[in-house]
Amino acid sequence: MTYETKLACPIQRTMAMIADKWKVVVIYSLGQRTMRFGELQRALDGITPKVLTRQLRDLEGDGLVSRRVHAEIPPRVEYSLTTLGRELLPILDQLHEWATRNSVALISRREDRQKERTPAA
Repeated sequence: MTYETKLACPIQRTMAMIADKWKVVVIYSLGQRTMRFGELQRALDGITPKVLTRQLRDLEGDGLVSRRVHAEIPPRVEYSLTTLGRELLPILDQLHEWATRNSVALISRREDRQKERTPAA
């Protein structure tokens, strides 16, 4: 089965579209309000301008984010979610609630697995 064939499944296509490290966080942040590039970068502590640019371009190309350039000097560019992008917000809210509810157990299990892999001194 080729990569393209695997992406014939709607869930696989969607996950491939939003699965990059920062994309979900970008979508979630833009769900709060329209933002300019610098505002969004400050909201996403640790993302580089190059990576943010790439993520925004990908999300715009996929129809999840809208880019609006205002005819001013210097140009003002704002990013917001499209209707399609906004439809993801309830799903991301559910994911956030699930992660919050289960984070202690998930972290504990991960730490236990790491202890099992670490040889005793």
